[in-house]
Amino acid sequence: MENRKLMATGIVGFMVAALCCSTPVLAVLLGAVGLSAVLGYLDYVLIPAMVLFLGIIAYAAYRRRGSV
Repeated sequence: MENRKLMATGIVGFMVAALCCSTPVLAVLLGAVGLSAVLGYLDYVLIPAMVLFLGIIAYAAYRRRGSV
């Protein structure tokens, strides 16, 4: 994968995961559709997703530094 695409994927993915993790709107929306019981399990998905995307960002930065 091209370095720019890799960096963009990591940054966008991290921002989406961080937005979902810190937005109370998600709790309101899940409560509105009757899925508020799922709120307790969001950390099991969102935190590893944030770590994964931070890893992608670090890998892309490493590749960028090595190609200069």
